[in-house]
Amino acid sequence: MGLLSGLNGLGLGNFEDMDLYAPPVKDEEEEIPEEKPAAPAKPAAPEIKESDYVFEKSYTCPVCNKEFKALTVKANRARLTGTDRDLRPRYENIEPLKYDVVMCPTCGCASITRYWQGITDAQRKRIKEGISVNFVSKKYTDDTYSFDQALERYQMALANAMVKQAKPAEKAYICLRAGWTLRSRAENLDPDAADYQEEYERTRTMERDFLENALEGFVTARATDTPPICGMDDMTLDYLIAALSVEFGKYEQAAKLVGSLLTNRNISSRMKNKTLELKDDILKATRKK
Repeated sequence: MGLLSGLNGLGLGNFEDMDLYAPPVKDEEEEIPEEKPAAPAKPAAPEIKESDYVFEKSYTCPVCNKEFKALTVKANRARLTGTDRDLRPRYENIEPLKYDVVMCPTCGCASITRYWQGITDAQRKRIKEGISVNFVSKKYTDDTYSFDQALERYQMALANAMVKQAKPAEKAYICLRAGWTLRSRAENLDPDAADYQEEYERTRTMERDFLENALEGFVTARATDTPPICGMDDMTLDYLIAALSVEFGKYEQAAKLVGSLLTNRNISSRMKNKTLELKDDILKATRKK
């Protein structure tokens, strides 16, 4: 009898005939799933910097003929996220308005990019005599323009426009974009800074000064020039004047323009919607008076 006979009653009868010293049967090895190396961590998204959106563009000064470079925004790089009531555009990660003035570092000739070319001989002479003779050469060496530098450049563009006796539309356009730039500056101030409130109020006051002058210039231009004015058709300009008029409490002037826009059969649906919103703003403001 085998050593293990009798185990049949326990259900292990198959053990009875087993050779005690038979070579061990190699068990089928349990398949251990191969440990896959951990997926490499995804690299952190590169930090988006304002300098990624701009590059140095070469210009030739129409006054002194010197070549120089100025920062400008790369085409189609900035993403528009919306507009304010007065059509100021908002962009993600950058304020393109800071880069809209070209200024010669040698003679001080400065202008909005829209008006950089086309200076007449008489205007060139006026800039040389009224700007260049007193201009202290300045270069901007950082890879971006700060808001303060941008404001300085707008002020130079406005000084040039005054000296060269530019049309009201050009001066108004400079004031408009300078005002928008100041609004952006106010929005980007550090609220934790010790002088935040003072700087905020100072910046918003300057913004209003520029925009009030923009309104005055556009009203004059609308009466004396033929559209398009500063690239705006008559409906866009009328809407802008109306929006600025609301800002400065000139509700009667704004209401007339809004009424004219809403009865214009050629108004686009987008412009109509913005005009209806402006109409609501006028009604709310006049009800409070």
